[in-house]
Parts: sequence; structure tokens; C-alpha cells
Amino acid sequence: MTDRVRLAAIISGRGSNMAALLAASRAADCPYALVLVVSDLAEAAGLATARDAGVPALLVPRRKDRAAFEVELDAALRAAHVELVALAGFMRILTPWFIARWQGRLLNIHPSLLPAYKGLDTHARAIAAGDREAGCSVHHVTAELDGGAVIAQARVPILPGDTPETLAARVLGAEHDLYPAAVAAVARGLEREGGEAMLQS
Repeated sequence: MTDRVRLAAIISGRGSNMAALLAASRAADCPYALVLVVSDLAEAAGLATARDAGVPALLVPRRKDRAAFEVELDAALRAAHVELVALAGFMRILTPWFIARWQGRLLNIHPSLLPAYKGLDTHARAIAAGDREAGCSVHHVTAELDGGAVIAQARVPILPGDTPETLAARVLGAEHDLYPAAVAAVARGLEREGGEAMLQS
């Protein structure tokens, strides 16, 4: 397949969801290609994973000046002609300026069935509430934390005796299937809309 949508993944750690996106991109019919991995932390193991797979990997160091950080990040994405961005364990809240620059092209995966349990400690909160199931959601990123439109979800049962750690491990497995499928669906939509021409300058 030619002219795939150019995807970047932004990480802060091991990048297991980034690795799942990369693995899925190897399929001949995948509508996206992972062309760049960016981390804000030098110690992020996912940078080495990307480089070992032949994907350009870039450090944009985290700094107190959030505006300067986001200007550098935005410039790096545009220099690589990125069309779609997947947050994959990126542990920093983005500002409205950056989100507006990538509106409709900035995705995140969250370990709950949104709109339930936005923010942190999702698994512990679901168990404490007595929920029978948990899961994960891929959503568009907006200025509201975990508040963008949901693209796709996967449900995972909460089993008797589950701890936040055991539940998290099962949900993560579901994430690795869900995120590539959801990103592919968005990429196919971008192909129909004309790709990079829609990016704001």
C-alpha cells in the first residue's frame, strides 16, 4: 500500500502501545505508517524500541517552559510531515494551543470506559466502585482532560479477586488490539479527506 497516512507516536516510557501500533503497521493493508516516535524523557525505553525497528526516534526534552516545549514538539512533527499523532503513554497534559494545532488528528488511549474514570487510578476506582467490567477507550484529544469524542472502546471483565495490577495487565492487552484498529479507522478517514492539506499552518 502506498501513500499511507504518516503517524507519529508520543511516549514517556516503555511505549508498549507504540510497539503495538508499529507491529500493526507492518501489515500490507494498514492505512498508516509509523514515521516518528518522540519522547519527552531521555530514559524512555520506547525510544530504543523504535530505533531498533528502524523508526526515527527523537527526544524533545521536557522543560518548565511548556510553551517552548510544545513549539519544539510541533516543529518536529511538521518537519517529519506527520499527519496523525497518537499519544502512547505520554505523561503530560498538552495545552490548548498544541491541541488546536492538531485538532482532529491527535488521539489518546485511556484505561477506562469513558466517560467513566477520567484521569488517574482508573483500575482502582473501578474495583472500588464494584463495577463488573472495565476497559479502554481511544478518543480525540481536546482541551478537556479525557473529554474528547470516543472513537472506539474495548471491554474487559473485572474478575473476583482482581487487584489494580491484575486488571491493568488485562486492560493493557486489550489496548494493544484496540489502539491500532482505532488509529487505522481514523487514518482511513483522513485519506478520504485529503490528508496533510487539512493541517493548520
